[in-house]
Amino acid sequence: MEATTSPALEARNVWRWLPLGREQVEILRSVSFSVHRGEFVALLGPSGSGKSTLLGLVAGLDRPNRGAVCVDGVDITEMGESELARVRNLKIGMVFQAFNLIPTLTALENVELPLSVGSHAGSVTSRARAMLDLVGLSQRWNHRPGQLSGGEQQRVAIARAMATDPAIVIADEPTGNLDGATGQQLLELMEEVREVSGTTFLVATHNMEVASRADRQLRLVDGTLAGGSRI
Repeated sequence: MEATTSPALEARNVWRWLPLGREQVEILRSVSFSVHRGEFVALLGPSGSGKSTLLGLVAGLDRPNRGAVCVDGVDITEMGESELARVRNLKIGMVFQAFNLIPTLTALENVELPLSVGSHAGSVTSRARAMLDLVGLSQRWNHRPGQLSGGEQQRVAIARAMATDPAIVIADEPTGNLDGATGQQLLELMEEVREVSGTTFLVATHNMEVASRADRQLRLVDGTLAGGSRI
């Protein structure tokens, strides 16, 4: 898929290091890349390569020591926490390996959560139900996470991430806790969702099946971006 518009996400010369005694440990070194609207980009790399750290930076959960991160054209690097929280709510959806659903809430209530924060047009419940319908869970909206399979829980997590119509959905090993067949179904769902809604995805994964479905792969090796290749 060729990008024709401005980036949904851009990292510019991003560095991240942590102190270790009198030394510092470099986790990311001069990482630069863009993800354009409608793209599905896979972030690959071995354990310890810096994938999770990079996801945290581009999701606004942490700050780089040097460089800049822009989401939907907005530089979030130096934002105060309240403004950053607003940008995360409006522009960034997140999907985690462990689903991170609230167990006491129904599927519908979990998807409503990001819509109940800040200002969003339309009915919260109508939007949440539309998202659950999009991921094939229109008949399960009143079930709590414990009453859903792993694949269904991850579908709820994707619906929640997309609820605010964010500029980008960032997913950390979204198939990691699923068996092979369920993971395959989830991949097909993400492709269908992207086709219908134009959602932009940045997915960190060890799963080569996930990576093979991406428009482009980015590879982290020892904290450095080794390059991107279009498939």
